[in-house]
Amino acid sequence: MSRDFLFLEDRVKTFLISLFVLAYTASAQTIAKYAGEFMAIGVGGRALGLGGAHVAIARDVSAGYWNPGGLARIEYPELLLMHDERFGNLVNYDFVAVAIPHGSDVSLGLSVLRLGVDGIPDTRNAWIDANGNGIFDDDNRPDYDKITYFNSADWAIYLTYAKRASEELSYGANVKIIRRDLADHSATGIGFDVGALYAPLPNWSIGVNAQDITTTFVAWSTGRNEFISPTLKIGTAYSLDLFDGRLTPTFDVDVRFENRKTASIASVGPVSFDPRGGVEFDYKRTVALRVGYSDIKQFTVGAGLHLRKLDVDYSFARFAGDDVLGNTHRISLRFVLEEDRFSRSSD
Repeated sequence: MSRDFLFLEDRVKTFLISLFVLAYTASAQTIAKYAGEFMAIGVGGRALGLGGAHVAIARDVSAGYWNPGGLARIEYPELLLMHDERFGNLVNYDFVAVAIPHGSDVSLGLSVLRLGVDGIPDTRNAWIDANGNGIFDDDNRPDYDKITYFNSADWAIYLTYAKRASEELSYGANVKIIRRDLADHSATGIGFDVGALYAPLPNWSIGVNAQDITTTFVAWSTGRNEFISPTLKIGTAYSLDLFDGRLTPTFDVDVRFENRKTASIASVGPVSFDPRGGVEFDYKRTVALRVGYSDIKQFTVGAGLHLRKLDVDYSFARFAGDDVLGNTHRISLRFVLEEDRFSRSSD
């Protein structure tokens, strides 16, 4: 056994010990329930049309978010853009991702998502003190010249490495950088995801994505520290040829350890389970129709159009009850540089 190998083995052990120490330290702190919820919304019109049941079928550029192991399955460079407006256009949700194949079995990816509310008025210094004694004017009149505006935004950047171990198995990992801004305060964090995609049969696939596997650390400028507990996403999908097209039912379940209880669909002690499901019918790789049911008990529908080097995907979701929260429309564009000179084989 060479000295270089022993040195590398020691470095790997040191890295793993550091991750376990971080996880243990996080367990000694207060876990902020729902602190990472902005990263759980989902991306891509196809996936969201299926209710977010996408862990086992993520084989494109969106895999950097859904399952980093699936990113190894791309054959050409890809780009994904998505925009989503919700709650009467008050909240903007945007996502962009790029991925490239490298060598015979490796893929690299960069994904960025932003959830934000822009143009929030700040009236803390705008109320008129008519008597100069620190007491607000009886009419509560604001001085409009003193009103300022700020944005509340949550950012997440995913750096993805994926490798194909065999025709059946691929795996990958994310380094995740988090940035949160709220008026005068901000937070920065870092976390890790590990995923795998396994296809024991040509039409059957199984996906696993362990998000925030070491418990993601988020430090606020106020001195408060938050820790995002791990989420285990498990999914399976099966495809069959039908009526000149392909029918694909898919099912996922999110397993969380935040003691959500009644805030989840099912729970056992501190462990909660939130299933998702969907069905897609793709006709001759031209038009796709989708229905789904999400982890927040929301029915979704969607459609996709396959063009040369471009996929256009749309999904629609409606909140139950009255119309106060409005409808949610998501549209995404996926570009594929499907040319011989850009293919994995040419590289």
